[in-house]
Amino acid sequence: MARDFSCTQSAVSQHVKRLERELGLSLLERHTRGVVPTPAGHTLSAAVTEGLGGIDHALRRLEEAARAEGGSVRVTTGATTVRHFMAAAVVDFRRRFPRASLEFQTETSSRGCFDALAAGRVDLAWITLGLPVRAIEQRPVVEIPWALAVSASDPLAAKAHVEPADLQDARLIGLPQNSTSRLQLGAWLAEAGIRPVFDTSVTDWDTAILLAELGLGLAVVPALPAWNGPGHPDLRLIPVPALPALTAGWAVRRWDALSPLARAFADTVAHHCGKQTVRE
Repeated sequence: MARDFSCTQSAVSQHVKRLERELGLSLLERHTRGVVPTPAGHTLSAAVTEGLGGIDHALRRLEEAARAEGGSVRVTTGATTVRHFMAAAVVDFRRRFPRASLEFQTETSSRGCFDALAAGRVDLAWITLGLPVRAIEQRPVVEIPWALAVSASDPLAAKAHVEPADLQDARLIGLPQNSTSRLQLGAWLAEAGIRPVFDTSVTDWDTAILLAELGLGLAVVPALPAWNGPGHPDLRLIPVPALPALTAGWAVRRWDALSPLARAFADTVAHHCGKQTVRE
């Protein structure tokens, strides 16, 4: 190793010992015939091959291992995701890991989430799953059917379900054109020969549904449970069964490189999403 770095063995040993002191963990097991990496040493060694972003992520994992259940989980997602998919999971996770911290960063598109992952700024990204992305692993968690959000006073509100043909020439409230859900919706409607007009643009599903509730347009949106019920008497969410459901879930750089805390949070969200699906 010393020859690879053009320095003395003593210098390399001093660097390793200093890093071990800073982390509070052993990186090498020293034997009479040489040294072998500990599990922590393997983590750091694997990260070196991934560049600076991987090293930063590995150091955070090692620090968390040294602090047991402390540390942080950094999540990037859309503005309304926590409300609809993570509220119960956050409470559960905090109860199980009271010393851990959660950091949420908002992005307006899956592309922004992927960039944050690639740069090592976050551990997990909750996204609408789409096409495969290089160096990113995606894992589905929940499928969400589509619905048409309309005001209770709209003629379509009396329908039991909506067909794509009902949306021909409709003026819709839509998410930005580069969002995964907007791209998928546009592609599916195009396959059905439907060309709606998106004349109002919003940044999140909740705003689209609110505008529809106020009678300012129609919105084809995921059927989010929080909008159902007696709290919204002026809103109707009418199923659009012909449209394939959206799939939402996790994106990470590498599942096997996630810290134990990040993996625990991802699993907790998946568990509660499964319970929510059963209730529906």
